[in-house]
Amino acid sequence: MEISTMETRTDLTAFAQKTGEIKQRIAEIIVGQTDAVDLLLTCVIADGHVLLEGVPGVAKTLLARLVSRLIDACFSRVQFTPDLMPSDVLGTSVFNMKTSEFDFHPGPAFADIVLADEINRAPAKTQAALFEVMEERQATIDGTSYAMGDVYTIIATQNPVEHEGTYRLPEAQLDRFLMKITMGYPSVEEEVEILSRHNARSNFSRLDDVQPVITKDELLGLRAMLDSVVVDASLLRYIAQIVAESRESRAVYVGCSPRASVAMLQCAKAYALLQGRDFVTPDDIKTVAPNVMQHRLQLTAETEMEGFTPLDVARKLIEKVEVPK
Repeated sequence: MEISTMETRTDLTAFAQKTGEIKQRIAEIIVGQTDAVDLLLTCVIADGHVLLEGVPGVAKTLLARLVSRLIDACFSRVQFTPDLMPSDVLGTSVFNMKTSEFDFHPGPAFADIVLADEINRAPAKTQAALFEVMEERQATIDGTSYAMGDVYTIIATQNPVEHEGTYRLPEAQLDRFLMKITMGYPSVEEEVEILSRHNARSNFSRLDDVQPVITKDELLGLRAMLDSVVVDASLLRYIAQIVAESRESRAVYVGCSPRASVAMLQCAKAYALLQGRDFVTPDDIKTVAPNVMQHRLQLTAETEMEGFTPLDVARKLIEKVEVPK
């Protein structure tokens, strides 16, 4: 497969300008986490929902709120708690005494960008309330379906499942997230920069001061550019082989479904655009694939006892597949 001889056929100037400005604004507030930022933007451009996971204090919620503010769209936040009910998320019908009819009062799920904070702190019944809106971009309440907007995106955060007071997300719901991004601790140098910014308040940008840099129509325009990204036939087979490897591995109890293949393709195309290219390379796939796969893999008991995480296994599976030439 010849990549070096390919020339850019699509004008990516406007795309690069907008995404570059978004990255710059994020860097003004969040130190480091560049990989997580790139992957989150990849999900937003690829028109998918994203799950951010990490220990408390690594800026999961801050990153989600910041991205939401940079997009000029309706934003809402749901703080998930053990006593949260499905109606608290989707809304409920209230009887109107004047009209003698029930009026629907939409919940916080009815927005363009929804931050589901600490989603694993709510019980399964409330988590399941998001099933339909995540997959079909609509909610059916009392027999009536309500459509969501064109840019509808859920950014969910969760703490590692070993923390007390959490409820593990069911596999069927995890599969509806385009990507799971794990946010780790900053390096020593990055933490020094964080402390320096807090110590010198003049260098500390406030989230409330952040202004949108992209409109909903512009975001839809960026998403439409995915159709112009070239993917070689050998790369489609490469994706299929990676997913097939997850189904055949002895370390995996349940492998990835075809939904993972489609997600990997969409994410690779979006990531390629972020790198300033209108064609996908094997490295694009290798970059996004672990985060597309890790929340879709169920490991065997033996693998978990050996201390391997789904992310570790996903990376090992990818390395087993021969890269197209």
